[in-house]
Amino acid sequence: MDAAAKELKKTLRGAALARRDALDPAWRADASLVMAAAADTLAIAPGTVVSGFLPIRSEADLKPLMAALAQRGARLCLPVILDRVTIVFREYLAHRPLVDTGFGTSGPDADAAVLDPAVMLVPLAAFDAQGNRIGYGAGHYDRAIARLHAKGLAPRLVGVAFDCQRVDAVPAEAHDVRLGECLSESGLRRFPLCL
Repeated sequence: MDAAAKELKKTLRGAALARRDALDPAWRADASLVMAAAADTLAIAPGTVVSGFLPIRSEADLKPLMAALAQRGARLCLPVILDRVTIVFREYLAHRPLVDTGFGTSGPDADAAVLDPAVMLVPLAAFDAQGNRIGYGAGHYDRAIARLHAKGLAPRLVGVAFDCQRVDAVPAEAHDVRLGECLSESGLRRFPLCL
């Protein structure tokens, strides 16, 4: 990707995150509960390993959604950044304490089982109508998804964002992995070109 496209991606990321940051915290909390109410629309079978994430900054709070999925029999895991580059997904059990895992995140400790998610709830800064996403710029999820693909796995990718994070078009790079779906306060949208 050329320098102009990289700069555009940076600009889109900053603008989308500024819009998200400007949302009223109480509204974000209510929108997170609306997302949790959409648990059935995700149609996740009992026993399916689902990676979620705990909110940082102004992200949607997936704890209510993850609780709803657990009640439906999903096996949950959370991302843990090991070496500033590599993400693993450790099993998340509500009764176990969480530890600081860096980058403002918390997650299960090193004793938790490492799982390969079949469904990934993916954080993002911005997304477009084609399922392209802009992450936070470090490439953690792109590398984690590539590692799963290298194992012969094809996780279902569901972005999680507020509607205000949608942009007209994301300049995608060769390593970027497109989403199949995105969950927001207006419901679950599927990207037909990615299914």
